[in-house]
Amino acid sequence: MTALAKIQDRSPTKAGGQELEQYLTFMLQGEVFAIGILHIKEIIEYGKLTTVPMMPEFIRGVINLRGAVVPVVDLGSRFGRGRSEIDRRSCIVILELQAGGDTQVIGVVVDAVNEVLEIGDESITPPPAFGANIRTDFIQGMGRLEDGFVIILDVDNILSVEDLKTIGQVGELAG
Repeated sequence: MTALAKIQDRSPTKAGGQELEQYLTFMLQGEVFAIGILHIKEIIEYGKLTTVPMMPEFIRGVINLRGAVVPVVDLGSRFGRGRSEIDRRSCIVILELQAGGDTQVIGVVVDAVNEVLEIGDESITPPPAFGANIRTDFIQGMGRLEDGFVIILDVDNILSVEDLKTIGQVGELAG
C-alpha cells in the first residue's frame, strides 16, 4: 500500500481579515463531503484489507499501516447508504479521532478524493434542522461553494462511543 499524500501544512490561513480553515473534499456515493484537514493524517490507495469476523457491517476490516493495525470504516455503510463500491479511484483516508482523551487512528473508505478547499467561517452554516428522527450530530456544518454546498463532517461524532469501543476491539483482535 503506497501513500498517496501526506498532509503537511495544517495551519489556518487568513484572507481579508478572516480565518480560512482547510478541508479535504471527497466523493461518497455521488455526494461531496469534507473533513477538516487537522484530523487527516494521510491518504492511501485502497489495498488489501483483512476482514475481522463478527464486526458490524460498516467496519470493512483492518490494514497494516507501518506496523500498526488500523481499522477501516466504510462511510457509505456507516451513513446507511449501503457498502461502497470499490474502483480504481477509491482511497482510504487515515483520520485521527479524539475520544475520551484518547486518540484513535482509523481509516475511512471514500470513492475519490477531490481537493483541499479553504472555507471561511462566514461561508459555513449550521447543519439543517430536519427534526428529531434524523441524526445531524455528525455534521459540523454546510460549506457554501460557488456551485452548491459541501457537507462538512464532524469526525469526532461520526462514530459513537460504542462504535469506537468496537473499533478498539478490532485492533486488539487483529493485533
